[in-house]
Amino acid sequence: MISCRVKEKARNIRLLALDVDGVLTDGRLYFSEAGDETKTFDTQDGHGIKMLQSTGVQVAIITGRTTELVQRRARNLGIKHLQQGREDKLVALHELIQTLNLSLEEVAYVGDDWPDLPAILATGLGVAVANAHSELRQRADHVTTLSGGRGAVREVCDLLLMAQDRYDEALAPYLAH
Repeated sequence: MISCRVKEKARNIRLLALDVDGVLTDGRLYFSEAGDETKTFDTQDGHGIKMLQSTGVQVAIITGRTTELVQRRARNLGIKHLQQGREDKLVALHELIQTLNLSLEEVAYVGDDWPDLPAILATGLGVAVANAHSELRQRADHVTTLSGGRGAVREVCDLLLMAQDRYDEALAPYLAH
């Protein structure tokens, strides 16, 4: 159940900022024998991101690691704001909101571990995924019911769409057939 306070905060969100490992993925790092890294992304998360962007909410990825896989995923989803190799997520977020002329209150941030905590605490809507470290779950405005890499981001996208009365608008093209 989503509290009235969370719904109210979600109404004002203009930017959804996401961590990658543990949020867009299940947090596991997969390496081949040759040393190649692979990641798994949830397709429903991806569709939720596209639907949210179609209603005018921007999406950003801020991650401490740097990989071509994440760059490719961001490009496939039409995410224009990608910041890789950024250990201090809050500093990266401050730079981004200055560029986009937004306030922290207009940002939702989704994370899973301690490096995400400053951004979760500073933004208008701080979200921890269900499998996040307990410190984040205790301090976040909202905790998803689904785990990172397994639909948590879609859950947040749906929450934002519903709070902003845009869910039916996003769903309508799929009902028209």
